Order: sequence, then C-alpha cells, then structure tokens
Amino acid sequence: MRLKVAHTTRYEFSQPVSHGLQRLRLTPKSTAGQQVLDWRMQYDGAVEEVSYEDHNHNRVTLVSVVPGVSEVVVHCEGLVATADNHGITGHHSGHMPMWSFLAQSPLTRPGPRMRAILAQLDVSKDETLAALHRLSALVLANVAYAPGETGVHTSGEEAAALGLGVCQDHAHIFIGAARALGVPARYVSGYLMMDDRIEQEASHAWAEAHVDGLGWVGFDVSNGISPDERYVRVATGRDYAEAAPVTGMSWGAHETRLAVQLAVEQQHANQ
Repeated sequence: MRLKVAHTTRYEFSQPVSHGLQRLRLTPKSTAGQQVLDWRMQYDGAVEEVSYEDHNHNRVTLVSVVPGVSEVVVHCEGLVATADNHGITGHHSGHMPMWSFLAQSPLTRPGPRMRAILAQLDVSKDETLAALHRLSALVLANVAYAPGETGVHTSGEEAAALGLGVCQDHAHIFIGAARALGVPARYVSGYLMMDDRIEQEASHAWAEAHVDGLGWVGFDVSNGISPDERYVRVATGRDYAEAAPVTGMSWGAHETRLAVQLAVEQQHANQ
C-alpha cells in the first residue's frame, strides 16, 4: 500500500518568542514493512539547524525559532510504501542495548492497578507471543479509550487507575506490564490511516515487544490488533518522552496554543 501523509503542526505564542529550540522526530525511516519514497519538511518561523540519528535510531531534526515570531508552523509531507508483516519489524537496530528496554521509566512503572491487570493474565508467560496478545486485550478491557481524560505527562499507572486513556496510555501500560514479565518493550509513534476518513484527529502510538525468534512485534492496544499496512512507523523509544514527535523549549512566550492537522490516505498507482 502507498500512503500519502500530510502533517502540519502550528504553535501560536501569546507573546513574541525571544529564543526557542524544537527537537522534531517527524521523519520516518525505511524499515521492515515500510519504504519511504518521498518525505519533505517545511518551516515557517523556524530554521533547521542540524539533522542527526539519535540513540534509538530515529531521524531527529533540530530547529531554532526565529526571534520575534508569534507563530511557528512545521509541515511534513511524504509518501510511504507499506506492507502487512503482521506487526513484525524484526531484528533490533540502533545503539540501545536490549536490556535498556527492560528498565521501567516514570511513565511505564507499574503500581497497584497495573499489577492488578497483570494478575488477570491467564496465559503462561512462557508462551510469550500468546501472553502478549492476551495482555494487550486485558489492557483495553480495563482501560477504555477516552480522549481528553489524560495528557502527555500521564503515567501508565495513573491511566490504569483512572480506567480511561488514549493510545499513548495504552502503550505505556502494555510496555510496563511486558517489562514486568521480563519482555523487552518500547514505545512507537507514527501514523495510522483510519478506513473511514482521510483527516485524522491526531498521530498514533502503539507498543512493540521483543520476542525470541521474531524480533520486535507491534501491538496496537487501542485497536486490538498488530499493525498492518495502514501504519507508518516514525520514531521509537523507551517511552513517549523518547519518541515524542515534537519536544522543545522557548523563552519570551507565556502561553502556547497548539493546533495539528493530519491527513493520511492511500495513493493508488494512477495518482
């Protein structure tokens, strides 16, 4: 499948910015199951300083905010060819050792509620793949998908206690629980083409776990499936903080308003 992606992020500042830096993880890479055919990034109110590969093998672009602007716009557009590998991306790459994906972070560390979800696991952890699929179903059964109830700083345990969350929360709960089972796990940010629309509400997130004999395997807890050809992987990390599409800092602006426009659609051969 050929997926066309158009993603615009707009920051409006309450006052002109004197200085700012933004770290962008918005460039997908060709990996198992996807080939990047074209990808372009444009900026209004910002200047690209450097592009590099981080410790998680993500393509990162560092941009500086033009002093005095009240708005920054980052526009990404490209074409990615995808295939259905049943969520399997295969062997590990990057500079992070596998054991680092067993260590909990503040966003993934299990508390009483996450441990209660784990206690419901009725598949032997020795059957790793089956146990992970069952874990994914248990997370969704215990934490209903509900936009607007959590934020980017909400931990998996907090979302589990609330019983509500979005894809980011589902991924953190799954990752923390998988690590508690002794399975390396990581966070994935990217795009999902919904079958009933072109304009998407937001970018997407899911989890990957490392299974002996298969390598990294994806689990989209929110949709109850493993990623297929409708997904585009952009960045990975131990949690959201390491794979966030945009992070940064600015001086001179007291308030910031964020608006995102995202379209993902299939492009047919004659287009």
